Formats: sequence, C-alpha cells, structure tokens
Amino acid sequence: MKPASFDYVALDSLEAVLALKAQHGDEAKFLAGGQSLIPAMNFRLAQPALLVDVNGLAALNFIRRVDGELRIGALTRQRQLERDPLVKQHAPLVAEAMPFVAHPQIRNRGTLGGSLAHADPAAELPVMAAALGAKLKAVSARGERWIAADDFFRSLFTTDLAADEMLTEIAFPNLPPRAGTAFIEFARRRGDYALMGVAAVVTLSGDGVCRDARLVYLNAGETPTVARKAAGLMRGQKPSSSAIEAAAREADSEIEPMGNVHASPAYQRHLARVLTRRALTTAFERAQA
Repeated sequence: MKPASFDYVALDSLEAVLALKAQHGDEAKFLAGGQSLIPAMNFRLAQPALLVDVNGLAALNFIRRVDGELRIGALTRQRQLERDPLVKQHAPLVAEAMPFVAHPQIRNRGTLGGSLAHADPAAELPVMAAALGAKLKAVSARGERWIAADDFFRSLFTTDLAADEMLTEIAFPNLPPRAGTAFIEFARRRGDYALMGVAAVVTLSGDGVCRDARLVYLNAGETPTVARKAAGLMRGQKPSSSAIEAAAREADSEIEPMGNVHASPAYQRHLARVLTRRALTTAFERAQA
C-alpha cells in the first residue's frame, strides 16, 4: 500500500501556511502527527496533491489559561494533554479520556487539532470537545472565527472548516462549582477503537439537585452524539439509581450506532445503556465530593 504521488512542503510561518491553503484549498492537507492522514493516504482514501507539514508552527503548541478559559493549541500532542497539570485541574475529563486514545506511541505524535479536524465519530477528543462545550478557532487568510463544538462536527469525517481554513486553537470553558465529569468506553482490547463510549458532565445545586447534565457518545452516529433528552431527565432531580436508569434508557432512542464486524447495533445500544449508568454514577459522585 503506497500513497498516490504528492508534493510536500514544510513551513514555519502561519501566514505562509494560510496563503498556501488559500491557493490550493482542499487539494492541500496539513501534516501534524499524521496518525490518521498517513494511513488514509496509504489506502488512497485520501489523495492530496500537496502535503503541508505544519510541525514547524511552534506557536500552536501551548496549554494556558486565558480569560478564565483553558486554551490549547491545535499542535499540542495528545500525550501532553494526558500529563499536563492545567488540563488535569481545569479539564479533568480530557485528562481522563486520553489514556483510552490508542497507544502511548501514537499519543506522542497525534495532536489535539488533528483529531478534532479528522472528526472520526469513534474518537475520544471530539466527544470531549462536545461534552465540555468547547469552541474551536478557525483561521484563514480572510480572517478568523470561533466555532462551537456542537456546530463544528457536521457528519462522518466532515467539519465546518472551510477549504482555506486551519484549526489553530481550542478553548474549554471553566467547569462550574459542584460539577462532576466522567468518561468510560468499552473496547475489545486496550488501544482498539471503542465499540461504545460516553462522557458525562453534571452540575449540582446547593441542595444536591441536578442543575445541569450533558451526555455525549462516541461511535453512536456520524458525529459525537449528544443525548439531550436523556440528560434532560436528570435536571431538577436528585441523583438516584432510578433517575439514572431512566436517562440510560432514554439515550437508547437518541443514538444511532452503525455496527461493525465486532458489534451489532443492538449490542452497541446495550453497551450505551450500561456505560451511561456507570458514567452518570461516577460523575455525580465526583460532583458531591
């Protein structure tokens, strides 16, 4: 398996990168970690005419607090997300999910921006962005804009990025007081793509009632799947096994798993119910701690 012929250029200037993208559009692809793009090229599922190596853009590798948000550069390696103290403190859901992403060797190369822009519905990082209400910064020679995670993922491997845009930064908002998060997935083997996974984010009021909840699933549709009705069943209630069970059953009607050689859609739905119960239980326990 070999890729189709392509031209290659390595740049260390964002301005030059954006100018080249404006010229070539979808014919040019960015190379950062290459953990998804290169296999796709080898199978000729992707055949870019131009490969633009952006690893020289050191300014896009950062993790910092800005205006009460956690800002992370698109070229930040996934292994950094797993270990960074700011991520653990302000976006613990991301830190919790990272060990589930493939293997350490892949996380050493894979980037946050690459995973989000690839938009694989079975990947963990798009689910993290959707669950935490992140916004994503798209930049082009025309200017820049912020895109809400709910609007960023359009369909299977498709995002809201225009042909001349580059994802440069991701902003995660502060978690409110008495918030709890949890992520859990099920895979056949450690490092495999998960058959099903769910992220839960809950917030309790002072009297212990659920003030807000959010449930987002991976491998449950063409994009990270937000189960709004299921999460809505938790609002206004004190956490209980019956309320959690009702939410888990409701989520079944909101996901659309496609199945694969390892799991039927029916089995994926069963997994979703089980994982929802576990994720919500853990998230509420953490919110109460």
